[in-house]
Formats: sequence, C-alpha cells, structure tokens
Amino acid sequence: MPIKFLPNYTITSSIVTNLMRIESAKEKISYLPLTPTVLSSLRETARLYTTHYSTMIEGNILSPDQIQIVLKHEGHFPGRERDEKEVKGYYAALEKVEQSAAAGHLVTEKMIQTLHALVMADGRIKVRSTPYRDSQNVIRDGRTKAIIYMPPEAKDVSSLMRGMVLWIREAQNIPCPIVAAIAHYQFATIHPYYDGNGRTARLLTTLILHLGGYDLKGLYSLEEYYARNLGAYYEAISIGVSHNYYKGRTEADITKWVEYFIEGMAVSFENVLKRMADVQGLPDQSNLMRKLDPRQRRALELFQEFETVTSRQIGELFGFKPRTSAQICATWVENGFLEMVDSSNRGRKYKLSKQYEGLK
Repeated sequence: MPIKFLPNYTITSSIVTNLMRIESAKEKISYLPLTPTVLSSLRETARLYTTHYSTMIEGNILSPDQIQIVLKHEGHFPGRERDEKEVKGYYAALEKVEQSAAAGHLVTEKMIQTLHALVMADGRIKVRSTPYRDSQNVIRDGRTKAIIYMPPEAKDVSSLMRGMVLWIREAQNIPCPIVAAIAHYQFATIHPYYDGNGRTARLLTTLILHLGGYDLKGLYSLEEYYARNLGAYYEAISIGVSHNYYKGRTEADITKWVEYFIEGMAVSFENVLKRMADVQGLPDQSNLMRKLDPRQRRALELFQEFETVTSRQIGELFGFKPRTSAQICATWVENGFLEMVDSSNRGRKYKLSKQYEGLK
C-alpha cells in the first residue's frame, strides 16, 4: 500500500486573490488574436527561456543565445559540454511534457521516470525510464557542506511516490494551480533521485498545469519567476522544523510555499499579457480562432511548414496512435477544418480548408 499523502496547508486571502488574477489573465490570453506564426515564435521563445532558467537554477551558465545555438546544432562551447547536455535534456523533456499533455495522458510514475530520464540524457528521445534511488542521499550547503536536508530513506521512496501520484489523480476538487504547487513541493521533499530532482519537479508542475487547462498557449515560464529571486524560491520550499524528513518535514504546514507558487503563476501569466501588448500589427482573427478547439489551434503549426500533412504527422504532434490520428483527421474534414487532398489509404493527405487558410 502506498503511504497516504495528506498535504497540510490553509487557503489564505493571498492565495484566493492570486487565483483570481490567474483566472483573469488566463481568460484574456485565451482570446488573443495571435496568428499561428506569431504564436509559434512566442511559444518557442518561452521554451527557450524555460530551459535557460530551469537549468540556470542548477548552476548552468549558458545564456539564452548560446542555448539556442546548442539546440539548433549550430555550434558548441568547449568546456561547457555538461551544460550543453543539460539544456538538450531539459528541452527534450519539456517537449515530452507538451506532447503528453496534448494527448491527455494522466500523470503516472512511469511518466515521471521518463521525464527524469530525458532530463539526465543528452536530448535523445528514446531513453529508458529511470528507477528511483536505492540508497540514502543528502542535500548539502554548497559553501559549508553542512547537511541542509535529509530526504526519506530509499525503502520509502516508491510508496511515497505512489501516494503522491494517487493524490494528484484524486485531487479533482482542488484548484489545479494548488495541485501543481503541492506536487512540486512533495516531489522535492521525497527527492526520489540522486540528481535532477529540481528540474523534474518543475517539469511535473508544467505537466499538471497543462493537463488542467493552464498551458496558456505555452507562452509562460514559471522558471523565470523562480530564477529571478532564487533566495525566495529556496526559502519558500525549505519548510519544516528539522532538516530530517522524518522529524517534521512530512507534516509541515506548506501554506507559505503554496502562497509563493500561486503568486508566481499570477505574475508569470500577467507578464504574458504585457508581452502580448508589445506585439504590434497583428490582424484581428480572434473570431475565426475561437471556432477552433485547442488541438486544432495546435495543428495549425504544422501548416506553417507544410502545405499538406498526413494523419501520421498529426499523430506525432499529439502523441496519438495511428487509428486515433486517422479518426481525428476524419472528424476535422467533416467539420470543415481540413480538406482531403489525396484519398488513397497509403498517400492520404490533408490541407487547411479555404476558411482557415489565412491562419497559417
């Protein structure tokens, strides 16, 4: 049986206020009249900065421009091979998060283990999920080497992780941002791996938010909020009367962390609105965009690069199986989003209908 997880926190006025800020920004952004080309560019910038800030928290010194060079395979930086490996791994894991969320995959232990494997790899997609640690580890102060946190023993990690995942899946009556905040905290508390825990915790947070409808078109970066003031990040998440997991941390009141996290989401969402205001000269296509569901909006990205696409390409975008991809393409033809170009089973291709051609 998994160890039952019962988070200890209080819904304060600060949390309520910031949840309202999040919802307000979320609604406004959902109707922004962005063309797919502009949206794709802004989304890629957000991915880049998310990768930069999340790895920077762990000590990576590559700049956003250098990370872009590495990710595009346009060069490398001698002596910074470890940093290059980190950004490639994190970017691949972030893409996996977005793909899994688009496909509606549930949070599972295997998914978390796969994300960690990608984080610790060098950008390769085909990696094995990594098992949890099999011995004790500790977190030490980088300067004094003193122990600042002793996670649970390895024998308890599997049960604690099962309990956390079960709680995430059953927390239907709790606002998604709060679920994400608590999951982040609990993952960091369990510390199931020797390395890569912080990056994996932040990816898990992103996955939960995207699955809950808080993807915000993929345009925000909570990692930037954390990295702007690392002292506040570590202070908020370092809760408990003792550095030992079994002596207070497991039952600690995490209200302070939840307040910090929810405020960070509000700030990050509102920053997206500010950045949108800087994008000038956009044609007002909001009425046409509102007719599309989230998957159709995402599929528009393919038509920026290709005049026609196959159901296989649609499937690869969302992580669908071939049969599911064929079914969704057929549905989109019926509702007027796509037109069939080649009807043969082997060469079947699709293009945007005339109504939506201008959204490319």
